[in-house]
Amino acid sequence: MPKSKSTPLSNVDAAWLGMEDPTNLMMVSGVLIFDEALDFERLKATVKYRLLNYNRFRQRIVTGRGPLAKPRWVDDPIFDLSAHLHRIALPEPGDGAVLQETISDLVSTPLDFSKPLWQFHLLENFNGGSVLVARLHHAIADGIALMHVLLSLADEDPDAPWPSPDDAKPRRRRGGRLFTMVRSAASAAGKTFRVTEKLIHEGMSAWENPEHVKKLLAQSGNVAASLGRLLLRPPDPKTAFKGKLGVAKRAIWSDAIALSDVKAIGKVTGGTVNDVLLTAMTGALRRYLIGRGQVVDNLNFRAAVPVNLRPISKAYKLGNQFGLVFLSLPVGIADQLERLFELKQRMDALKDSAEPIVVFGALGAVGKTPDEIQEIIVNLLATKSTAVMTNVPGPRQQLYFAGSPIQDLMFWVPQSGRLGLGVSIISYNGKVRLGVITDIGLVPDPDAIAEAFHTEFDQMMDLVRVAEALEGQETEIPPSPEPEPIPNRCQATTKAGNQCKNKALPASDFCRVHQPKEDD
Repeated sequence: MPKSKSTPLSNVDAAWLGMEDPTNLMMVSGVLIFDEALDFERLKATVKYRLLNYNRFRQRIVTGRGPLAKPRWVDDPIFDLSAHLHRIALPEPGDGAVLQETISDLVSTPLDFSKPLWQFHLLENFNGGSVLVARLHHAIADGIALMHVLLSLADEDPDAPWPSPDDAKPRRRRGGRLFTMVRSAASAAGKTFRVTEKLIHEGMSAWENPEHVKKLLAQSGNVAASLGRLLLRPPDPKTAFKGKLGVAKRAIWSDAIALSDVKAIGKVTGGTVNDVLLTAMTGALRRYLIGRGQVVDNLNFRAAVPVNLRPISKAYKLGNQFGLVFLSLPVGIADQLERLFELKQRMDALKDSAEPIVVFGALGAVGKTPDEIQEIIVNLLATKSTAVMTNVPGPRQQLYFAGSPIQDLMFWVPQSGRLGLGVSIISYNGKVRLGVITDIGLVPDPDAIAEAFHTEFDQMMDLVRVAEALEGQETEIPPSPEPEPIPNRCQATTKAGNQCKNKALPASDFCRVHQPKEDD
């Protein structure tokens, strides 16, 4: 028999494993929604010949003995695909409320650590269609890699053939097609470094150019200063979003908004797509807190924003390679335009921050320390922020999964560091949706946040409507009046059509030249 493969987890992967807690599961959860019933047999073939190309999905984690022993990935000797694919019929009426309740139960349920750390659940009887829920542990990879993994299971062609052993050839061929799709999404988000903007991965912003990372690494003073600021930063204020966590979570998503509308608001306000979405999201959190009777005057709290540290050409590589920046949200600002401009300034201030590298290094250190020290560091990071916030520009074109068109998709990332609020924004095929995951004990009604997001967005659309109305008003230019004759001037008209410039004779309307001739 071939020898079982065994590799140690990287320090950062081990850190995410160590953060696993019954009250805060370290899972990335994704949802694909279909208007038709998904073919279960084709789903199995897709997973078998595409997902399992990655050896990690056949491996489980074995923890070593002793406080400093590193956990390891080992091949599961009794790997059974059927243990990871589940078929569930939604109870009647099979509507959106039932679906969200079912998904909330799934994201609150831990994965089985005796098996490879992933599960797919096919939910049937949803409004005549079906839903695929993917749950994958953060120790396998960060969001950018897992997003690439899920996209690698999809096709761009509705008539694509069934998955087959040919798909199990080296990943570079399929990765090439996938790389094109992801590069397209990255190009749509812009090539420049923008904190909180571009994450086809797990956060909002990506350094596509690894030279930028090298530059920051070379600036040891910048890194040291960022570490000092991070450690000395005061804790976030107490709000309804912070507190002791429970086991039960609630995951919801909003109705779709048109990406073209988001861009229209950006055009009117001078902001980017990301500026607009962040402004609406911050306003939604403001409205929710006011609804809970909390004072929001001058309130600011931070969102932990994941930042990718891998070049996009290696996006398909598994593992965790990201850091965090802590974006202060101006929740206390009521005026939307003022809030947008303030957010823009704060994001620009983070542009060359070394914080992502500092946090990445801290996570690496956490992965090497005993559990007691890990707990101290994780709790320290938790005091510095209130939420995890991610924004993913997804594929711009229609994709197909197991032969069926993907109508909508959504995802949620874990709330690291004992946080109870996670916000995800994703675009796909010209639409944008908001996802919110909360601890039920702190925020039992995340739907109210989604509703407030739509209220904020609708108000921002009013700016577009006003601009369009002003643009559409055609100012009618009245016809020029006939010129009034100039007094004391000859009233005759020259051959050129102009009034004669000669002075009129006394008691006459005409000059000597234009005197009327008397009849003979």
